[in-house]
Amino acid sequence: MSDRKSAHDKSALRPSSTVLMVRDGADGLEVFMVKRNHAIDFASGAMVFPGGKLAEGDSDPVLMGRHARPGSFDPALTPFAFGAIREAFEESGLLLARAKGDSALLPASRVEALGHWREPLNRGDKTLRDMAEAEGLDYALDTLIPFAHWITPEVMPKRFDTWFFLAPAPADQIGVHDGSESVESEWVGAQAALDDWEAKTRTIVFATRMQLVKLARASSMAEAIAITQQDTIVDVMPVLDKESFAEPHLRIPAAAGYGVTEVPLSRVGM
Repeated sequence: MSDRKSAHDKSALRPSSTVLMVRDGADGLEVFMVKRNHAIDFASGAMVFPGGKLAEGDSDPVLMGRHARPGSFDPALTPFAFGAIREAFEESGLLLARAKGDSALLPASRVEALGHWREPLNRGDKTLRDMAEAEGLDYALDTLIPFAHWITPEVMPKRFDTWFFLAPAPADQIGVHDGSESVESEWVGAQAALDDWEAKTRTIVFATRMQLVKLARASSMAEAIAITQQDTIVDVMPVLDKESFAEPHLRIPAAAGYGVTEVPLSRVGM
């Protein structure tokens, strides 16, 4: 995993997590996306992957010690992984968890019965630890694969330090938006979503589009997992360049592997 220290000040950054929940659909690989409520101040009305800021409970050491099957990533990412699981459950009803001692992920019927936890988790009244201890759960950190690490540009008023994770969706869980932060949801092909953005029928912010570009290289869930496991994560903090072009551009590192190194600000949509 890359060295996350850098010269710029991270004091104002909000740690956050996002999860690309994928499955094989009738026409190929699909990812779960939600449409953000227009009343929300960040990316309002945009199609995004479930995600958000880390909660204090995501760093609870008891979670890792008693209520999780570890992932194969840097332990420093563990709070981000818990945040990804929590946010996915809150925003989509998809839960990466097992009954304690079981090897299989929870079936849809069990997850539906846990739905009353979504709103208390979202409000911060309850934590993942509370749910695990009350319901006898272990969280499936081992299903999450680090996909990308993006840091909001310094020129933006609200900034996030975001880890994106890839995860295979539990086989029989369907996913449904929460009706508050997200008002629509769907399983969609990555390239189809990008095509809709080009046609101006979807709003998709730059960082989300770049993850779709990366995901679109895979035609199946197995291929997406294999590619992601082989990738090297490169920290991406887009930099505003006002000097090199007639129009300001955002630059991202070529080593990040998106096939793009600069984008006109007019096409960023941030």
